Amino acid sequence: MKIATWNINGVKARIDTVLDWLKEASPDIACLQEIKSVDENFPREAFEDLGYNVETHGQKGFNGVALLSKSPFDEVIRRLPGDDGDEQARYIEGVISLQDSARSVRVGCLYLPNGNPIGGEKFTYKLSWMERLQKLALEHLAAEEAFLLLGDYNVIPDPIDAKNPDNWKDDALFQPESRQAFRELANLGFTEAVRATTDGAEVYTFWDYQAGAWQKNNGIRIDHILLSPQATDLFKDCGIDKHVRGWEKPSDHVPVWVNLAA
Repeated sequence: MKIATWNINGVKARIDTVLDWLKEASPDIACLQEIKSVDENFPREAFEDLGYNVETHGQKGFNGVALLSKSPFDEVIRRLPGDDGDEQARYIEGVISLQDSARSVRVGCLYLPNGNPIGGEKFTYKLSWMERLQKLALEHLAAEEAFLLLGDYNVIPDPIDAKNPDNWKDDALFQPESRQAFRELANLGFTEAVRATTDGAEVYTFWDYQAGAWQKNNGIRIDHILLSPQATDLFKDCGIDKHVRGWEKPSDHVPVWVNLAA
């Protein structure tokens, strides 16, 4: 069972690239961020033609998340709980019972706020959003189910996760508060998939469009997959589809995926 996450940076601009990747990688479940589309304009038919069930939580021009699954959804939850006034479309969650299996998984797809500039309301929103995410995670962990929390976290966890960490010292992605909140979330009982398989350097998921970042491999790792203990028991391997960044009209992020025992 292959479960993937990818910030596609606009479904309208990136539709052909996303479809090509789905055909190549064939994930059973895919979590997409920054679809930048309202629900009614999302090109669901193109994904359905590839055999995917589609659920979205969209927003015009900004944000937006989507779930694709080859198996039907048993349950879908839109919006991160904890703030009824939050109108930003950054979270969607689905429960999927796998075909030809008695197993089900709960998948939370997130697009965590960027938080820049630091010291302002956007940074405060980022940290409060992470607090709400921790509360939700605790509830799901208590249920002792196979649960994955994956997406664009907009957090660089450690200096090794950036080619040039000094360049990020004044950025919300690398602030001590952001990194601490990510550690607190992971330490609730999750396994961070990529770092469970490698402690190596130059493992990145994002390369800016500016200053030849891709050509210089000047990247950062901000797209993460967290596995509950029950999901960790099924964990086989994971990977980063770095080559997709070199395709025509790429996103500045690349897909990250895990394989779980079916």
